[in-house]
Amino acid sequence: MPIDRRGFLGRTAATSAGVALTGAAGAVPAAAASPERDGHGHAHGRTRRYAFTVMGTTDLHGNVFNWDYFTDGEFDDKAHNDVGLAKISTLVRRVRAAKGRRNTLLIDAGDTIQGTQLAYYYARVEPITGARGPVHPMALAMNAMGYDAAALGNHEFNYGIPVLRKFERQCDFPLLGANALDAKTMRPAFRPFVIKRMRTPHGRDVRVAVLGLTNPGIAIWDKANVQGKMVFPGLEEQAAKWVPRLRSMGADVVIVSAHSGMSGTSSYGDALPHVENAAALVAERVPGIDAILVGHAHVEVPEYRVVNRETGRPVVLSEPLKWGQRLTLFDFDLVWERGGWRVESVSSKVLNSNAVEEDSAVTRLVRGQHKKVVAYVNQRIGTSTAAMSAAEAPYKDTPVIDFINHVQAETVRAALKGTEYASLPVLSQASCFSRTAAVPAGEVSVRQVAGLYPFENTLEARLLTGAQLREYLEFSARYYVRTPAGGPVDPARLTNAENIPDYNYDVVSGLSYEIDVAKEPGARIGKLLFDGKPLEDSARFVLAVNNYRASGGGNFPHVARARQVWANPEEIRNTIIGWVKAQKVIDVARFSSVDWKLTRDGAPVF
Repeated sequence: MPIDRRGFLGRTAATSAGVALTGAAGAVPAAAASPERDGHGHAHGRTRRYAFTVMGTTDLHGNVFNWDYFTDGEFDDKAHNDVGLAKISTLVRRVRAAKGRRNTLLIDAGDTIQGTQLAYYYARVEPITGARGPVHPMALAMNAMGYDAAALGNHEFNYGIPVLRKFERQCDFPLLGANALDAKTMRPAFRPFVIKRMRTPHGRDVRVAVLGLTNPGIAIWDKANVQGKMVFPGLEEQAAKWVPRLRSMGADVVIVSAHSGMSGTSSYGDALPHVENAAALVAERVPGIDAILVGHAHVEVPEYRVVNRETGRPVVLSEPLKWGQRLTLFDFDLVWERGGWRVESVSSKVLNSNAVEEDSAVTRLVRGQHKKVVAYVNQRIGTSTAAMSAAEAPYKDTPVIDFINHVQAETVRAALKGTEYASLPVLSQASCFSRTAAVPAGEVSVRQVAGLYPFENTLEARLLTGAQLREYLEFSARYYVRTPAGGPVDPARLTNAENIPDYNYDVVSGLSYEIDVAKEPGARIGKLLFDGKPLEDSARFVLAVNNYRASGGGNFPHVARARQVWANPEEIRNTIIGWVKAQKVIDVARFSSVDWKLTRDGAPVF
């Protein structure tokens, strides 16, 4: 598909500086009135001021309704958060009513078109790329809400560039990615920025630049989709290139919308070519930025200030909570000095979407698509001979994880037939992605099977030795809190050592082993057997592994550098659904066995 080469040009005629200056949405001129102004907002020889608000969302992940497609009911969590753009839209309307629509902008920091079955359906089941493909539900909702710009997230690339390009064409606002470059020309593959004019009552507009930055990890995590087509240099590097240009083009305010966390770390090991969570580094090292809307980390940060080391000025960062649970507000106060607008102060906060009702204007637009997806996920696709639950999967060998591993290993064995690797034993890794996941005895639906694997991971096969697998398992076993023998064990306090999430604890099928949680991490794996015999260090195996782990996710040893012998672009979740459709029956006795267990000084914990 040809690369969009619009670069930084906007949708209206370009100015002599080479950038389109498009007005903020709305038709009601307004400004923050100072005591020195008359009823028309004109200053009488005194300081001229203007205030405006930028609203921000991030990591929406396909959520329009306050709905959980895996449970087939309203979303709820322990904190009673709500999700979805329909809730956010109500907050946006209220802010616009209070501030004056012309005094607001609405932007997003990425990860928009992946994450729910609603998003999956219109990428894979009834794709928007079809000859008569529908408009993506996220485009419908965001267009109705009047978004001004959205940065690209790494998950935008999960379904391939054609789906992303079609979504881009369906949006009434630009998708920004200054560090998403055409691999051949090294020119921007998407618009790097947009400049919006905020009309003031003083005859001089405020020009607000929004620079979009995405995550460099895309080059690894979605290698199959982007290799040879796009490259993704670091955020700091590209911000240092573009921010001075924006200032030279007359931008009075520069906002960065960055799909990158604040921590300055990378959770994917040495495989990642640039810093994954670089937003705070950008604020510290690149002069000329006033505020950064942060995404990717899925955490709530109402306001965080970083002092730029060159200018000494603070940069305000804010990250609203994922899935439309929060809306960030950046409030800007400007003053007219020496023939130009100067940012006098910036502050930020977040609003909670559980405090409002869904906007019926948005729900009406997407209701038909929502109902279609609800019907799809409730389709009966087979039966199960026994119930399977993930409730105890983090600390017991359970059939539900065995099932995932069984399908993965079987898929890889079939793919390797006739190759030089066909004779090697196939092992498989899987994690507990959701402790609430369950498959009932009897009839099984799409949503129940899909709920076992809520992520868009794909399947790979990598070569590992016995010695490497032992180190892999020792690394995984760090997940358990060191628990001395003798006393009672509380499962709620046994896991998540060092804040390791459930999805970064791997079970490896095809081996049998014990994990002694009374021992120090690094010395916990015992009685490690293959085919009933002690595992040989030199033995070679094929490991069926998801692309997140294979790309360095969780920083597990060896696997990211291991030889890849096969890869599949199909999501593992869809592979499992397809397996159930083909087999008709999930025969639990066929794959369920207890091959690993927790011990303390050799005595079983359970």
